[in-house]
Amino acid sequence: MKAIAWMMTLVAVLVFAGSALAVPPGKVLDWDSKAGKVTFDGKAHADKGLKCNDCHTKIFKMKKGSSAMTMAALNEGKFCGECHNGTKAFKTNDPKNCSKCHKK
Repeated sequence: MKAIAWMMTLVAVLVFAGSALAVPPGKVLDWDSKAGKVTFDGKAHADKGLKCNDCHTKIFKMKKGSSAMTMAALNEGKFCGECHNGTKAFKTNDPKNCSKCHKK
């Protein structure tokens, strides 16, 4: 009986470990780029009706740092550029939109 309890505990820990490492709802994720700090606000996207799994793992891998994004890739429709194409959301290659993601 103890073995079953330990096994169930181990399974629960493994199942929820990925959730514990994710950015919590309402938090902001940012990283440095040549054009200034890039800021991703999960709440802003959730307010538009998006869910985490709309982008993860379809567009982005779940491991932090595993998606080497460049503006060229975004402008080709990769990563954020899949939606930020001027149709679904603001266009990434329009200079007036730079400050929406890049903070000096």
